[in-house]
Amino acid sequence: MPKKKRRSEEKPKETPLPGEDTVICGVIRHLGGDHLIAKCLDGVDRKVRIPGKMRRRVWISEGDIILVGVWDFSPNRGDVIYKYSRSEVAKLVEKNIIPKEFLDAISELI
Repeated sequence: MPKKKRRSEEKPKETPLPGEDTVICGVIRHLGGDHLIAKCLDGVDRKVRIPGKMRRRVWISEGDIILVGVWDFSPNRGDVIYKYSRSEVAKLVEKNIIPKEFLDAISELI
């Protein structure tokens, strides 16, 4: 008989905030495979890649808010670092990290 996997009790992690090389983006279009087009808070549309550790674990669809790590050698591209849930997005809007107008603009582009 196979052994059962035990889930260790995980304490809730803190919501990652944008830093020096990261920016919050909204997914505009799914290009297929592991690539997306995302509209970022700094006004740039980036081609974003979903890394292998997230590929079959986190499902990202159009309209989702994600945290993107911008590539040093190509600032128009990046990697997805984190996908924010709806409740986390609401908290970020309350803290004025994400403007309400940005969420409205993302929903219009879809």
